[in-house]
Amino acid sequence: MKITTLRATVGQALALGLCFSAAQAQTFTGFTPNRQAAEVKLEAEFKKQQSTAAFKKHLETLASAPHVAGTPENEKVRDYIAETMRKAGWQVDIYPHDIYLPKGPGEIAVELVEPTRQPLNIREFLFEQDKYAKDPRIMPGWNAYSGSGDVTAEVVYANYGRKEDFEQLKAMGVSVQGKIVMARYGGNFRGYKAQFAEAAGAAGVIIYTDPADNGYTKGLTFPEGPQPSESVIQRGSLLTVPYTGDPLTPFEPALPVDGKTKIKRLDPKDVALHKIPVTPIPYGSATEIMKRMTGARAVPGGWQGGLPFTYRLEGGSALKVRLMVKQEKAITRVYEVVGTLTGSEFPDEWIIAGCHYDAWSFGATDPNSGTAMLLSMTETLGKLAKAGQRPRRTIKVAHWDAEEFGVIGSAEWSEQFRDELTQKAVAYMNYDAAVSGRVFGASASPSMKKLLIEATQAVDYPDSNKTVYQHWLGQSKPRSGSTVGIASSAPATVANEPIIGNLGGGSDHIGPYMHVGIPSLNAGTGGPTLYHSAYDDLYFYDKFADPTYKMGPMVEQVVGTMTLRLANADLLPYDLARYANDLATHLKAAEKAIKTYSPTYSIEPLLNAVAELKKNTDAAETARQTYLQAGRTDKLAELNKTMRQLEQSFIDPKGMAFGAWYRSLYASSDPYSGYASWMLPGFLYEASLKSTANLPDLEARYKKAIDTLSGRLATLVQNMGSQSAALGGAKR
Repeated sequence: MKITTLRATVGQALALGLCFSAAQAQTFTGFTPNRQAAEVKLEAEFKKQQSTAAFKKHLETLASAPHVAGTPENEKVRDYIAETMRKAGWQVDIYPHDIYLPKGPGEIAVELVEPTRQPLNIREFLFEQDKYAKDPRIMPGWNAYSGSGDVTAEVVYANYGRKEDFEQLKAMGVSVQGKIVMARYGGNFRGYKAQFAEAAGAAGVIIYTDPADNGYTKGLTFPEGPQPSESVIQRGSLLTVPYTGDPLTPFEPALPVDGKTKIKRLDPKDVALHKIPVTPIPYGSATEIMKRMTGARAVPGGWQGGLPFTYRLEGGSALKVRLMVKQEKAITRVYEVVGTLTGSEFPDEWIIAGCHYDAWSFGATDPNSGTAMLLSMTETLGKLAKAGQRPRRTIKVAHWDAEEFGVIGSAEWSEQFRDELTQKAVAYMNYDAAVSGRVFGASASPSMKKLLIEATQAVDYPDSNKTVYQHWLGQSKPRSGSTVGIASSAPATVANEPIIGNLGGGSDHIGPYMHVGIPSLNAGTGGPTLYHSAYDDLYFYDKFADPTYKMGPMVEQVVGTMTLRLANADLLPYDLARYANDLATHLKAAEKAIKTYSPTYSIEPLLNAVAELKKNTDAAETARQTYLQAGRTDKLAELNKTMRQLEQSFIDPKGMAFGAWYRSLYASSDPYSGYASWMLPGFLYEASLKSTANLPDLEARYKKAIDTLSGRLATLVQNMGSQSAALGGAKR
């Protein structure tokens, strides 16, 4: 595809529907009237700069070759990112980390052995329409951190391979001991499929995408349509250690082995890595195995997939499959690329936006649509800075490496700068695959929700008479997570607002939010996806994700608006009221989960603490509005420091029982599924065990966190109550 460098004019931007009129009638949280007037002008200038050509140029360059972490192709992507940000006027720092990574897929084979001999396909088909799929550097379908082994055995179908699926097999008298488990993607993180299978005695695991979940039952398949066709393979990591990041350096950054600072590394033999072979295959290959299964019992309700035959639990003794994986692992250097635009007034207050840049293949949607958008934004903000419109606070744009192997690079950087982040970080905003379709969506910590709403109200949705907010509201549907019978509470909602999800696992907000305690969000547009397949390329993006390329500029406007408001507000524009509202929702959900096995349990004392908290959140919001409307700017550093500490009220050094690295009492990824959000994870983990033993300790820890948050809000109210007598009422 031809790369164009033409810049859109202001008139072109308006033709795209990217006008800025929506911002002019708004009230901005956190701004004095004078500062808001200046911000409106700045945002109008910012919104003149977006260009479909610039976004497209970056995406075409980033996704021009497969670039798995640790490969020379990924280092070229790193260098392009660094060069682009430097040209835009940003200071660029590159942070190397030495990670224990697979050296590649190694050797993989899946074969029918009995009753017929047949090797099974482990690569995507080639199509004339998609020139990218012919690239010889595309790796076969593989799962990083698989064990190595060569086994020939009978097969057992385990549905999604969830904890409850293996429990149901056991209850039905079906043993997986010494057998190869067939599990379909979905329901949980693929690494837990392997973990639960290995714990049950399986000799290996084969994972496939079932057309009931993604494929021909959902619509036209690739290349005619965007659904997975018979050769599509979902690659992905299996890493399931009880912390996020490098498996050999929990809690410590994986600094270079040849550097001055020496980090003690675990022996790989002492780390709970998978020992059995695991690999993904397409549903075309899975069909060859599953249609030959002759076990006496059909699967229970809900286990039947979309292949055109009755699914069975067991393959029978006449069906033998060979699974072979030989995967080497070694210390491998990866690189975090961080651009910095230093703030003019508050350089030690950091707004951080991030997206990883490594991919399983070309990464056109995942992740590099987000990378391209952030590069465009750095160019826009760089132009404003060169014109004398530098942000008041420091903005950092971080491009993470090795995310696909287990959210590794961002976790190592979070560990490396944990103390500094605790003091300085205002927010972390994650934009992984942020321009992957035409439907906007977001998840956030409570304090970031109002910012999301106000920013989307200030940006117009292309080719419509709606704002992004209005389009989002029209597309928004309630959703909730559920794992091992424990329902994580659905997003706390407000009438006539779109659904803003809870942050779970699966991307680079984990370290900043769940380990350090930085208010965080994930946002962007989504749509059809051939997730982690060889076809996540520019052909797919051009045809199915966004042929217009207008979403890139639109998302940049939303992201840039949030970034500028965080950077320039007088008082940080956190959503103070949401803390009490969301906590009440999540506490009631936790109580409901515990009551299923302990009917007399009551969480009333903590709800009473939240009622007191609500008084302080409401008072703080009122005090902030009064302070700002009076045009006051005294005590800004002190007030904003207190506000930066609000989220840290939930950081508990003891951490979670399922993994001490997860230090937030408020949110974590679900330790059984890996992806779902667990709100108040201490309680939900206890409920998953059907235990009451630790409830008194948990109640005390949660009470302390709520009281700490309440006290900090009370301090805010007190400090905003009156101007210092020393100032004599004068404004700074």
